[in-house]
Amino acid sequence: MNRGRGRPRRATDAPAATGQRIELSLERLTHDGRGIGRWQGRTVFVEGGLPGEQVVARVVRARSKLIEARLEQLRTASPERQEPACPHIALCGGCSLQHVPQSTQLQLKQQALSQQLEHFAGLQPERWMPALTGPEYGYRQRTRLSVREDPRSGRLQVGYRQRASSELVEISRCPVLIPRLEGVLRDLSEQLQLLEGRSGLGHVELVGGLHPGLIVRHLRPLSEADRQRLLDLAGRHGLACYLQSGSEGILHCLSGDGAQPAYRLDDQQLTFHFAAGDFTQVNAEINRQMVNQALDWLAIQPGERVLDLFCGVGNFSLPLARAGALVTGVEGSAEMVERAAANARLNGLGQTHFYQADLSNSLDSAWLHQDYDAALLDPPRDGAAQMAGMLAQKRVQRILYVSCNPATLARDAGILSAAGYRLVQAGIMDMFPQTAHVEAMALFVSGKDRK
Repeated sequence: MNRGRGRPRRATDAPAATGQRIELSLERLTHDGRGIGRWQGRTVFVEGGLPGEQVVARVVRARSKLIEARLEQLRTASPERQEPACPHIALCGGCSLQHVPQSTQLQLKQQALSQQLEHFAGLQPERWMPALTGPEYGYRQRTRLSVREDPRSGRLQVGYRQRASSELVEISRCPVLIPRLEGVLRDLSEQLQLLEGRSGLGHVELVGGLHPGLIVRHLRPLSEADRQRLLDLAGRHGLACYLQSGSEGILHCLSGDGAQPAYRLDDQQLTFHFAAGDFTQVNAEINRQMVNQALDWLAIQPGERVLDLFCGVGNFSLPLARAGALVTGVEGSAEMVERAAANARLNGLGQTHFYQADLSNSLDSAWLHQDYDAALLDPPRDGAAQMAGMLAQKRVQRILYVSCNPATLARDAGILSAAGYRLVQAGIMDMFPQTAHVEAMALFVSGKDRK
């Protein structure tokens, strides 16, 4: 019997089959930059499409009332369409908005934040502040590259994950990287391919900052010949070379000078050391503006007590201390707490204290029983609901919330609003141009404080 082998499969309730090509007009954009149109009465989200375009799209997922598709051919292009700078955009899952003008990207991110605040908390800020913006390309100071040996060919693959796949995109360029790091990519791939121990590699990081470096994680010991090849590769590009074994978190510097990865905030004359695995902001220009804005919005007076939650290596703690605050920083990683304290000593800031604590669970710590004039939170994507409630209970006068997820910011804003806090001002920060990631800052003030 002929079962139609090779034809696209159709779900019983799906209006289109996965892999089917459909033609439609696009009318508007989603918050993540997909074009929206209608096809046979169903809403279609088209990745890579813009409003006003007539497109042919290939279905990647179909449900009864909703179709997700990917742009395959332009019948009529929008005059706003930009040519992507990356040659790998067709496969790479990273920078999906390169065809969208930056002004439109900023509008989408602003709308996403506004609508999440309205949806989850019924709130809008008293003042919308201008977006923090920087270079559209060449901004990323750090990247992690996956490394995998293809079992069929024995060839080493170096690159990023493909869109909606576990496969790798082998890359020769990445225009969002700072030029110094992007220039390493082709040589890196060729040299890793020549290593005797390439099958035992884990991943590779490229790090900018004060001491740009190449960090190679290896699961098995590397031969002296392999070490020398890596050292030569790093030397050609002016990078320090670090190895990190699979069983250790410690970096071993092959370059001889022992320089630790570091970055600087020149406006505050501060230097920060960090290690592989530590969270640091990858966009140096936006980080500079973000720290300055945090200091401006909090308007710290010398001698005020400030609590910095999710403090990392001290990115906000040290500038707050430089402004005269008595800072208590709290972070979940004991290693990062140690580095934050070391960074405070490095910069001569003795009025800081750092503690390790799991900020997602119930707490009973000494730092909780102190009074604070202001607090700053910079949580991960799942937000800080418990900490928001705790700060509201303590009636901390000013709370600055730095967010990488508008939905959890909005949820936590609702907690603070219910406790009598005003959302005084908010704004987005374009930390990741060419992507749909939305970073934001929001200032909450206790209702009894009319500042």
